Amino acid sequence: MRIAQISPLFEAVPPKLYGGTERVVYSLTEELVAMGHDVTLFASGDSITSATLAPMRREALRLDPTVRDWVATYFRMVELIYRRAEEFDILHFHIDYFPLSLFSRQKVPFLTTLHGRLDLKEFQEVYSEFPDAPTVSISDSQRRPIPDINWVRTVLHGMPVNLLTPQKVDNRDYLAFLGRISPEKGADRAIRIAARAGMKIKIAAKVDNADKAYFESQIAPLLKQGHVEFIGEIDDSQKPAFLSGARALLFPIDWPEPFGLVMIESMACGTPVIAYNHGSVPEVMTDGVTGFIVDTEDQAVAALAKIDQIDRTALRAHFERRFSARRMAEDYVTLYRDLIAGANRSHLRAVGA
Repeated sequence: MRIAQISPLFEAVPPKLYGGTERVVYSLTEELVAMGHDVTLFASGDSITSATLAPMRREALRLDPTVRDWVATYFRMVELIYRRAEEFDILHFHIDYFPLSLFSRQKVPFLTTLHGRLDLKEFQEVYSEFPDAPTVSISDSQRRPIPDINWVRTVLHGMPVNLLTPQKVDNRDYLAFLGRISPEKGADRAIRIAARAGMKIKIAAKVDNADKAYFESQIAPLLKQGHVEFIGEIDDSQKPAFLSGARALLFPIDWPEPFGLVMIESMACGTPVIAYNHGSVPEVMTDGVTGFIVDTEDQAVAALAKIDQIDRTALRAHFERRFSARRMAEDYVTLYRDLIAGANRSHLRAVGA
């Protein structure tokens, strides 16, 4: 199958540090190539892939301070891909609503996986204009704000089973917080939970420009507490030791998280997760197997008291069954074939065959 994968341009594929969507695109692309498909990856030119790379700009937007209007970059990318559309059997977009207008008016099958939140009025308005565009959710809960568009499937994320693996450690004496510093991610909650549990917490997180004021006013003062260690961003090579050494990963979110890749990264290292019951969490977590789902700080502290009941070997096996890149790729290949077959049937009806 000739497959186009279209990645966001904010980070390279794979991302050098933080970058959830680009990380998923990388895992999917590499697995599709391993399965024997002819894959072209449309991404920034500093990406690394075993697929054919079609660079849409020299480097990731995050690394280029000269860019003043990133929307123009995406507008150009969509046009360039449109000109090449007939080279492919299917086009798989990961760039939100940008392809919908142009690609809804051409004949090559396409789909869009939505990776972000949808509970914003502007998103609801734009997606409702394209009710027939094939759309994939990354959790069933992600669909709730816009239930009536053409959701063709939910495909949970996956990752290579040998990318992050459990490491042998002598003493798990801290809790972990991984990802991004923002109000909805709950780093402040995590710090309070650790303090109440009498444990250290290590925070490995990115601070976006948009969140710098929040970080400096709300989080930086908390980092002065003796039980807190702020590490900053880490890459994939650092995650196995960081997560394996933790007693648990804290995921105290306060928003409708569409997936939460850090949960399965922790599972891959055999480290249980204590997560707040928002968004995708009940779909990704299996309470009592992968950790515990809680609603309050009191419940989180109580869950920490029984966290050693989680079998880390069984947790890792659970990750391999549910969240491998191969499972994710197989789900998408089934969907690709369904969409291609549907497009062929529509073409035959149109020509009267």
